[in-house]
Amino acid sequence: MNPRFFLRCFFVLALLSGAVAQAQTRVPARKPGSVAPRPRLSANGEGVKDGLSMVKGRMILTELGTSNPLTADKKLINGTVISTTGLVTATDGTTTQINEGDHVSLSGRVTTRQAIAAADSIAKIQVFDAKYPGKRKKMEEEAERKAKAKAKLLEERAKAKEKAAKKKKR
Repeated sequence: MNPRFFLRCFFVLALLSGAVAQAQTRVPARKPGSVAPRPRLSANGEGVKDGLSMVKGRMILTELGTSNPLTADKKLINGTVISTTGLVTATDGTTTQINEGDHVSLSGRVTTRQAIAAADSIAKIQVFDAKYPGKRKKMEEEAERKAKAKAKLLEERAKAKEKAAKKKKR
């Protein structure tokens, strides 16, 4: 056989084996003495605040990002006691029933779902005004102008109907 043929085959095999060896390299090990990264807690869904919330009819206690159902009455920093049914008893003796979506901070502050929604909408308006200064005012003026035009059109239609009714009577 031809020695050049064997030389070419050997050369091709050497190239292919080098490519395979490169694909099987390992990830370099960590430096000695380094610390492994700490696992992070991930919030599922909405932002989770520490405190107690009523979710699907159950009181959920969230501390340090970990949520668990409330199994016994919880006494807070300011002396407020929260029962497993969502009954909040303040230090002065007043009681409040927590509804779905309400939140009680670990310091004892009760926030209703309506207050949360109102604060969120105010924050969104402030962000919109900062991003588009004067645009909200223009939109309100445009809506007011359209409402006046619609009222005028309805008034004209009512007058036209009255005239048509008078012509029919004659």
